[in-house]
Amino acid sequence: MDYATLLQVLDSTVRLATPLLLACLAGLFSERAGVIDIGLEGKMLIAAFFSAAIAAATGSVWLGLLAGLVSSVILSLVHGLASITFRGNQLISGVAINFLAAGLTVLIAQDWFGQGGRTPSLVGGGRWGDITLPFAETLAPVPILGPFYAELLSGHSILVYVGLLMVPLTWWVLFRTRFGLRLRAVGEAPEAVDTAGVSVTGLRYAAVAICGLLCGLAGSYLATGLQAGFVREMTAGRGYIALAALIFAKWRPWHALGACLLFGLLQAVALRYQNIDLGGLTIPVQLMDALPYILTVVILAGFVGKAIPPRAGGEPYVKER
Repeated sequence: MDYATLLQVLDSTVRLATPLLLACLAGLFSERAGVIDIGLEGKMLIAAFFSAAIAAATGSVWLGLLAGLVSSVILSLVHGLASITFRGNQLISGVAINFLAAGLTVLIAQDWFGQGGRTPSLVGGGRWGDITLPFAETLAPVPILGPFYAELLSGHSILVYVGLLMVPLTWWVLFRTRFGLRLRAVGEAPEAVDTAGVSVTGLRYAAVAICGLLCGLAGSYLATGLQAGFVREMTAGRGYIALAALIFAKWRPWHALGACLLFGLLQAVALRYQNIDLGGLTIPVQLMDALPYILTVVILAGFVGKAIPPRAGGEPYVKER
């Protein structure tokens, strides 16, 4: 593999890792507050649909983004209502959201556009454009560092840079602010937070809402940045991979970045190298497509080690009287 090919693979890695990273950080906020969210997949999917649908109808990717954020937050609040207010089973609520989003998006898409559950292809202002960083063209001829800056660091849409900036921002919010301290405490010992006079319900709803916003960004990027429209089931298990990355990262933001880049690299390699011929033995394209999911299971089974989730995760809090 020459340097140019390596840069192309790494460029694809960053693009493919962005929705995983945003979804992983979404799950991080929710689970740090003690609310397990299996519904990342569903929230990404519904955000992808409404982002693409509104962008196609209005020609504005910004309105599409707003629609994606609102739809994702609404589903998050539904999950919060079921698991926080009514103290229902959080896993069942998340699975229900995934099924609801999978069916609802196709139904509405067919009713609105009549294209078999798809939206029209996005063009012009309906898609995110690539941003060229300062001096990228000037530095491009410089050996090694020039192409690295011009082709790998530059030339991504704004949501890619937002996703990368969310990593230090998440770390700062969780570990350097009073809100983050209380949020982590709710996931470990909600009774202590309640005793201190802080609302456990309010903090958990805040975490669930942040989760919805980040899933909205992830879904919107899928439909209006990574691709040019919505197709049914376009998340393709990314929400579950994000949960796997979260466990692999042991619920820490910087480790989540590394885990998502790893999974993004696996997807980039699978997309680029298909029907490989190994001395007469051809690796089928189906195996390469399944490679990221297979290695996800392998990594979780053999390389994660002891990952200890927040102690109050999945447990509804009942206020003592």
